[in-house]
Amino acid sequence: MDTTELRKLQAPLKDRYRETPESAVVTMKSEAELSDVGVSCKVQTGQALVEAGLHPAAGGDGTLACSGDMLLDALVACAGVTLRAVATSLGVDVRGGTIRAEGDLDFRGTLGVDKLAPVGFRAVRLAFDLDTDADAEQLATLEKLTERYCVVFQTLKNATEMSTTFG
Repeated sequence: MDTTELRKLQAPLKDRYRETPESAVVTMKSEAELSDVGVSCKVQTGQALVEAGLHPAAGGDGTLACSGDMLLDALVACAGVTLRAVATSLGVDVRGGTIRAEGDLDFRGTLGVDKLAPVGFRAVRLAFDLDTDADAEQLATLEKLTERYCVVFQTLKNATEMSTTFG
């Protein structure tokens, strides 16, 4: 897809969202079913059924997906798609590359070993290794706009409002 194709694809959406801002608000959903085996649940992603369980540092055996890893997977996926869209929109040729996310999680918090230890990632790092001839200014623009428009990055960075209900 080139710049013209992307703009043609997105133009009617942008026009609609400008004219009726409420049409831009989409409720995305995910659902998991508790498994009857061990400490796990099944999550239907867009393309596959994933069984999630405990990370080995919390007592898992490493055979099931860890939700922390899945969060980092969502981050690199969103960052990669956003980077591609931004690069395409700007006409910056990115032939390929790798996006890596890593996060530091103190399992003392998750396991209730230390009430002062945080539950959740205390730091997340996102790194891009791109195959491109873009100059330093173009790379800085790609970085700035990828951070700005990546939904998962912004959600993690700005700690969105959360709530729970039990029925």
